[in-house]
Amino acid sequence: MDYIADQLGSWRYHLVEALDGMLKKFPTPYIVFYPVVSRDGMPFPVNKCIREIQGQMFDEARAWRGNLVVAKYRDADYSAMIDASMADFPIIKNYLSTHPAPSYG
Repeated sequence: MDYIADQLGSWRYHLVEALDGMLKKFPTPYIVFYPVVSRDGMPFPVNKCIREIQGQMFDEARAWRGNLVVAKYRDADYSAMIDASMADFPIIKNYLSTHPAPSYG
């Protein structure tokens, strides 16, 4: 987290409202916050954990970079965060294993 710039706009977010194949959205959705501006202007390194999760599906050009922060919200209005549990890990892992990073540009 030390390499993320202090300026406004250094982070972006990506909504995780459902997994592939789901017909309904999660009642308690997630948001993945990811860094986009580093202090030195250099690109962030590839997130090694997500690289391992994606395995053969890994694509360097669309890799998640830097440290991610995942937040779980109480409702679809994103009005308040709630505690995540170990039961949430497989959901996030599944999502990250099948979804490349959003465009960093």
